[in-house]
Formats: sequence, structure tokens, C-alpha cells
Amino acid sequence: MAGNIESFLKSKKEDIDKLASKYPLKKSLILDFQEFWSYDKETAEKLRVSPEEVLVEFEDTLNNMGVLTSVEKPKFFVRFRNMPKDPGYTVMVRHINAEHIGKFISVEGVVNRKSEILPKVNNALFVCNKCDGREWVKQDKKFLKEPGFCRQCGRQSEFRFMPEESEWIDVQELEIQEPLELLKGGEQARTIKLWCENDITDVVSPGDKIILTGIVRLQPPKVKGSVFYKFLEVNHLEGVEREFEDIEITPEEESEIINLSKDSKLYDKIVGSIAPSIYGYNEVKEAIALQMFGGRPGKVLPDGTAVRPDIHLLLIGDPGVAKSRMLQFVNQIAPKSIYVTGKGTTGAGLTATAEKSELAEGAWTLKAGALVLAGGGIAAIDEFDKMTEEDRSAMHEAMEQQTISVAKAGIIARFKANTSILAASNPKFSRFDNYKPLAEQFDIPPTLISRFDLIFPLRDILDSEADRAIEKHMLKMHKSVSDMKEIEPKVSPDILRKYIAYARIHVKPVLTEDAADKIENFYVSLRARSSGGTAASTPRQLEALVRLSEASAKMRLSNTVSVVDVERAVKLTEFVLMEIAYDKTTGQLDIDRVITSYPSSTRARIRVIEDILRNLVGSSDSKTAVIDDVLEQAGAQGISKSDIDQVLNDLKNKGVIYEPRHGRFMFTE
Repeated sequence: MAGNIESFLKSKKEDIDKLASKYPLKKSLILDFQEFWSYDKETAEKLRVSPEEVLVEFEDTLNNMGVLTSVEKPKFFVRFRNMPKDPGYTVMVRHINAEHIGKFISVEGVVNRKSEILPKVNNALFVCNKCDGREWVKQDKKFLKEPGFCRQCGRQSEFRFMPEESEWIDVQELEIQEPLELLKGGEQARTIKLWCENDITDVVSPGDKIILTGIVRLQPPKVKGSVFYKFLEVNHLEGVEREFEDIEITPEEESEIINLSKDSKLYDKIVGSIAPSIYGYNEVKEAIALQMFGGRPGKVLPDGTAVRPDIHLLLIGDPGVAKSRMLQFVNQIAPKSIYVTGKGTTGAGLTATAEKSELAEGAWTLKAGALVLAGGGIAAIDEFDKMTEEDRSAMHEAMEQQTISVAKAGIIARFKANTSILAASNPKFSRFDNYKPLAEQFDIPPTLISRFDLIFPLRDILDSEADRAIEKHMLKMHKSVSDMKEIEPKVSPDILRKYIAYARIHVKPVLTEDAADKIENFYVSLRARSSGGTAASTPRQLEALVRLSEASAKMRLSNTVSVVDVERAVKLTEFVLMEIAYDKTTGQLDIDRVITSYPSSTRARIRVIEDILRNLVGSSDSKTAVIDDVLEQAGAQGISKSDIDQVLNDLKNKGVIYEPRHGRFMFTE
């Protein structure tokens, strides 16, 4: 074994020389496990089964090769990467069991917590209390191991530990959980702790997806017992930037995916496979399909600003219109998703939490939340309006900048949160009011509402024909097998899931000139509809158009965005704007009905009443305005008493006016 190891290392002379030139900043020689397997299968298999013996032989051989003559005793480490994907070598977190104890395996996961970097004694010096004899003890466990007896005086004695003269290394504890894309809907992700030493500490952060090699170890319980806790002693780890790489797609399935992409009815088939048990809502299903594909990732502006590729959707409306069922379907079908509810979610649970670390004896560590762990996928948030204002405020940065900045317990950090959000909300008073601005009807701040690309109001409208169609569709689920086949998805859930993953991995669509011109013309014409202080759209709608167009191209597995894709995005955007931004009072599109608490018609009333108040105050000796005069003059301009009362209350609440005595108003200026 030793001869083969030495000859293999000699074949890596160039890599070793590079490593020696960077010592002590770099101490690890990274070797390819599969390459070594091809060179010496017997020793490679022994590395898998009895890793300690083989790794010690590798490191002793490397350190004795004399590649670094300027250092008396250089300490190099040997680390292995790229183990085969076979079950005996690469293991899922949930499948690590008793048979893997002491074995060398590869594991993939998402970092959800990391501790501080702490010093650990590697070679401890003890001094005998009776004869002052010095004893060195190699520390290979988490707990300090003392010598059994003094070799100088030959007696069992008490020893004192000499920390200043002992040899120390850096250690760090991590925790990883299974990638969400490997889980079936509803399964809970399993976790396992990692033990990192020396130069592999502080190389990853919570939210990073990593692949590692290491040895399965056991940690004894704090109280004597027979149940031990497993952890991984890490040999090598590296970040994984790829999305959905672990979703296995066979050559036959890939061929089926390519053929499906060429189907002339592809779009209808995919949209028809989104929650087929729910009747209607074709535009909503279309938007959800586009959201699962997402825009083109990795776009960075010349100033270094990253452009959000993920699409956010908000479903708002009456209870019982299948919002929750739609979210649950997405959680089942999306390649990577997480489902939470407003009442069962906190801002810390969505972003990051601070926890006490056992390793650091109570020191605080950060643990990644749902929006970080679902990076690259979809976070479905039900009962969005039931979240507290403090918890929702944590989402502002995550939805637009796609980062989460945390300053908790003295720890300041920033996590990636490249997650699409699909949220569902109910009105304040149970029913949707077509005549009130959305911002008035929902307990969601306008600043947060404006970050959604598309907002769909779902109304429970009394219509006998629609009711009968819904009833027939729903009862098919409860009747014979032949009836249920009528509502089966046109593309099987498994193939649709893999189709989406394939598109997100391989397709990076770019806008063509014709497509860009089409978006420009539509956006300019939309802005041209603005008049009299109303804004038909904002630049956020322009970016949403680009994302939706790119998602449509990805659905076709096309690397170019065509005019057809833009037309699809335009159609959806116009539908949504007519649903949420049409002001029946003015007959105009007014995006302020969504992104502010005051549409232009309301702002106009406020200006009129403010002018009336100022005129009355200016002409009065007491510098006050009498309520009866305000009602008379505002009523003469067609403003109802209820609207006048609402405006006066708003002005009082904002501190613009106050009421020194009943029925009279003064300005606070």
C-alpha cells in the first residue's frame, strides 16, 4: 500500500510543488478519489472502509517527501473529492446509519448553521505533579485525554495541562440539511452535524449548498447511555453552485423532455398540468407555470448590481376559492420548494435565527431560515396577511435584493435568498370589495405589495353557470375512475418536475432585438395611458415583463426570447393590471391603487379638502375651519360626507390638522 501511495503522490509532483510554494497559507493537497481508484483499486477501497489508516499513510508520505526544505516540520493534509455517485460512496443524510460508522463517504447538503472558529488542542503537553516529567498526548477526540502514567517516574500521578506550550488547531462545527429538491412533498429535511478542522474552517456560510467527503463518527451522550449521536468528520468540502443537479434524469426521460418541448401544444399542456383538480383560473395557473421556470439567472449590471431573475406572485381574494390548494400543489410539483403559513411563521424563521451553540458553551450562532434554504426554488407562504407587521418587514430585502442582512446577538452577516415567493392572502373583512384599493383591503404594506410581479384577485362571484361548471368538475374527483381520468394532468407530475429542473439547469435565454422592441413599445404605451396624476405602471412592471418573457422562453427550452414570449407576458400583465389597477372613478389604470394606500382619485379628494380647509382658516379670525362649512363646500364639489370624514380622519392621524374643540379644525404648521 505504502509503495503505491508514494508513487501516486510522485505523479502529482506539479500539484505538490504549487502547494509548497503557498505554504503555510495553503496546507491541503486535493486529490481526485476516482482518479486514485483507477490507479489503485485495492487501496481506494481500503480508504472507503478504513479511512484513518490510509489518510495517515498519505499524509506521512507527503510530509516525508521533503518538498519543503525551508520548514523543519511542514504539516500537509491530504483531502479527497469527487467520489462516485454509487450508494456505497455517496449517501443521503437520511440514509446515514450504523453500517456507515467509521466509513469514508460523500454527502451533499445545505448549510443551515455554523459556529464560531474555536481553538482545539491537537497535541497536548502534560507535566507530572510529582517529578515534573513532561508527557505529550495526541488528542484525537473532542474530550481532553490525559496520560495514564508518568514514564519518567513510572508512577500513576496527577498531571497539569500546559496550554501555552501545546499544539493547537482551528475547529468549527457546521450543520447541514438535505437539499429540498431531493425531498418529496411534505417530507421533513434531515440534518447532521459536521466537524471541520484546520484550513477547511470558515469556507462556507449558512445557505450555501455543499458537497463533502468525510468519516462518520459517533459522539457519546452527555449522560451514560447506549444511544450515541452521529456526526461527520469532514475531510474535504466545496460549494455547489448548480441548481437541481441531484434530480436524476435518465437518457429516456431527457429524450421525452426534448420531444415535449417541440410539441405545438406544449404551453397548453404545461398550464393544464398545474393544479388540474382546480377549475378555471387559467391566468393564475399560467403565471405559476412561468414562476416555476423563472427568468435568466446570473444577470449583473455594469456597476455590479445583481438583477433579480425570480418571479413573485400574490393571490388575494375571498375564502374558499382554492388559494391554499394551489400553493400545496406547487409545493408538491416544484423541483425545490418549502411551504409555510402566516400564523406558523416568524420573520426569524423566514430569514435567520440566532441560536446558542453547544460547542462554544453558549455562544450565539446563526441558523438559516426558509427563504435562505429554499434558494433557487419557491417559498409558498399561505395566510400571508396573518403574519405580523414585524415578520413581514423582514421580507422587503429578500424579495427585491435577494439577500438577507442579519445583525443579531452581536453577529453581522448577509445570506443569499434567491427564492421565488408565491403568497396567498385574504381580505380584512372576509370578502373582496371591487371598489376599494387593494392596499386598503389587506393587512399588507403597500411597499411589500409593490414587490410582487403579478397580483391576482380571486373573487367568489355568484354565477349559476360558473357554479354548475365548478360543481361538475369537483364531483369528478369523488366519482368513478373514468371520471377522475378527465382531470388528470396532461403532463405527469414526475416528468413536469424534471422538465422544470432540466430547463433551469440548461436554458439561459437572451432577449432578441425584436423582443426588446416589443417590450419597449408596450411599456411606453402603458406609461402613455397615465394622465391627471395617475400612473398606469412603474419600472417594476418593465422588469417583470422581462422576467416573464424569459420564463416563457425557458418553458420552450429556447435560449432566445422571441416576440411570442413577450406577447404572452404582455397578455398576462394587461390582464392583471385591469383586475387590480383599473379605477372605476376615473376610468383610468392607476397603479397607485396597488402600491400605495391612496389612488389618484383619493389623492385628488385630499387636495380639494386641504384647499377648502386652508381657505376657511385664512378667512377666519379664529384661524379655524368649521366642519359644517367644510361639508358644504366639499359637498358642492361632489364629495360625499363619508369620503370627507375619512379624509379629515386621515389628516388628523397624520398630524396635518388637529381639533382644538369639537367641530373646528386648525393646521399644525
